[in-house]
Amino acid sequence: MAISHATDQNFSEETGSGVVLADFWAPWCGPCKMIAPVLEELDTEIGDKVKIVKIDVDENQESASKFGVMSIPTLLVFKDGEVVDKVVGFQPKEALSELLAKHV
Repeated sequence: MAISHATDQNFSEETGSGVVLADFWAPWCGPCKMIAPVLEELDTEIGDKVKIVKIDVDENQESASKFGVMSIPTLLVFKDGEVVDKVVGFQPKEALSELLAKHV
């Protein structure tokens, strides 16, 4: 499964079922660029269990504000539409794997 790009309009649809990792990011953010290949690897390894969604905070401020995203990257873990976990800042792949393993 490929990483999807969500918008304010389809965010609840994208995160509404199963386990979803939502990456709140922006094109100008250095740590966001660092975490992108980590998310690609995770998607390749566990994309059948976890859906990964990216949302650009500059273009989708409503969603960022709804979930209290103050700094990026912020990664929220959704389970059936509810936020069950949150990490802020760059995370190594191992840390994200452990985080997601708790919810699948």
